[in-house]
Amino acid sequence: MFSKVLVANRGEIALRIIRACRELGVESVAVYSEADIDSMHVQLADDAVCIGTGPSKESYLKPDRIIAAAEITGADAIHPGYGFLSENARFAEICESCHIKFIGPSAEVIRTMGDKNTARATATANGVPVTPGSDGIVTDIAEGLELAKGIGFPVMIKATAGGGGRGMRPAMDESEFESAFQAASKEAEACFNNGDCYIEKLVLEPHHIEFQILADEHGNYIHLGERDCSMQRRNQKIIEECPSPLISDELRQRMGKASVDLIEAIGYRNAGTIEYLVNADATEFYFMEMNTRIQVEHPVTEEVMGCELIKEQIRIAAGEPMSEHVLEGEPRGHSIECRINAEDPYNNFAPSPGTIDLWYAPGGKGVRVDTHVYSGYTVPPHYDSMIAKLIVTASSRSVAIARMKRALSEFTVRGIKTTIPFQQEIIDHPDFINGKYDIAWVANYLAERADS
Repeated sequence: MFSKVLVANRGEIALRIIRACRELGVESVAVYSEADIDSMHVQLADDAVCIGTGPSKESYLKPDRIIAAAEITGADAIHPGYGFLSENARFAEICESCHIKFIGPSAEVIRTMGDKNTARATATANGVPVTPGSDGIVTDIAEGLELAKGIGFPVMIKATAGGGGRGMRPAMDESEFESAFQAASKEAEACFNNGDCYIEKLVLEPHHIEFQILADEHGNYIHLGERDCSMQRRNQKIIEECPSPLISDELRQRMGKASVDLIEAIGYRNAGTIEYLVNADATEFYFMEMNTRIQVEHPVTEEVMGCELIKEQIRIAAGEPMSEHVLEGEPRGHSIECRINAEDPYNNFAPSPGTIDLWYAPGGKGVRVDTHVYSGYTVPPHYDSMIAKLIVTASSRSVAIARMKRALSEFTVRGIKTTIPFQQEIIDHPDFINGKYDIAWVANYLAERADS
């Protein structure tokens, strides 16, 4: 086991990793920007090193500063969390060259599955269904238009290096193609320094279903069930639940087998997520991408499967087999997660940084809150707006929904705007209660609300 793990991240996931380390008897090192000096993860780590000013490009995205922090504090492993450098193959290589263990898969696998075009080809080669699309990167708009005609509109233009919903634009017909292609490429270039795009068939009214996978160095390859992430706005997830209220046991078995077969074929190690689109009547699924890291929404899987994925990540990276209770675990009950963002849901979800005057989080049976903030904390303007995750778990989906309604009603945040009122609208809506929603539901709901 490692003696000291540096956490190359911030916010709630950094705090989550620090707590897991402490329970494993491993010391932790927090890195932080000047804007995060008052964050709880900085206060609770065994050691902390400032690595730059507020903007992430001057701090959390600086591999040399993170490696330097690891070396001066004697850390022998780095956990990247999610976002920032978590799927940066070059950073994983740098860690290896400095004899610091990167807690995640190999750089080679990150490079293969992190590029969406290569990942699609890899999935196809291993028998995993993918949506019809271009065979590779499309560089010419005229060529792309001809390909799109052959695929059949509507199509989705996707950046090969995209993520978090960025670098994606739909084109419903020929007239929209050129502007959508240019917008996707331009956004990807700005966000990822890579404007390469490919084209795939746009599945109408799809559901976004992802499978949590786990693999170690002892020949164990497993999945831990699925999460339904269809409730999203602008490709950003809002609510996730496990298991999905949509898919059948037969489809679950097919998707789970495809996921395990794929990670075994590529020699995957550690935790990851394989994301799929499922058609409207839940009879077919299509590989979308793989995230070679822990996901924001991993707690719902933990609650249903009775495991701790961060601890398993650390154990696997240290060369240990995954825990027996994980290998033999069976799902129990239902879990729902609401992402609480510092945004104004009634002002086009404008960011709402500032000082939290009062923070009261809900509690009680089956309620979990993952957060790094507190009363008096100032939410900085430099980062993603998520400030907490509210997770509830119960014996059934209906009880979990009732519990989430109760927990949201208790959640009190003053001083900034949050998405809590919007979450309450969704949870109380008949479509959510009945499990009848897809990835376009939020956009359609907001459009109807604006017209009323």
